[in-house]
Amino acid sequence: MSLRSEKVAQWLKEEVSKIIHDEIKDPRIGFLTISKVEISADLRFAKIYYSILGTEEQKKNAQQGLKSAYKYIRRLLGERLKIKFTPDICFKLDKSCEYSMRMNELFEKIKQDRLQQEKKGKDHDQAANT
Repeated sequence: MSLRSEKVAQWLKEEVSKIIHDEIKDPRIGFLTISKVEISADLRFAKIYYSILGTEEQKKNAQQGLKSAYKYIRRLLGERLKIKFTPDICFKLDKSCEYSMRMNELFEKIKQDRLQQEKKGKDHDQAANT
């Protein structure tokens, strides 16, 4: 990604975050975080990834809220962005946060299982020695 693309992507991330938190009053959106933005080399298309903690229904509602606010968000970006074309944006649920949490849970379970195995092994050794 070129330096210009990186700057535009970072700017989009900041501006979309501000717009969602400060200017959109749709309760379906709730508290979500813009996690990253991927923009095409020609700056015409941007994928905006967001994360939200909650139930599947809350995630679905947030997606519907973003879809409803799409034109408004894009219009505001067009007013604020100082480039020839306003990128066409699409919102994507970023599942990497959920994936990380699930992996941490699995690692913790493995750790607990190993501790139990070690404890059983020590108890068995002590019983054999007495």
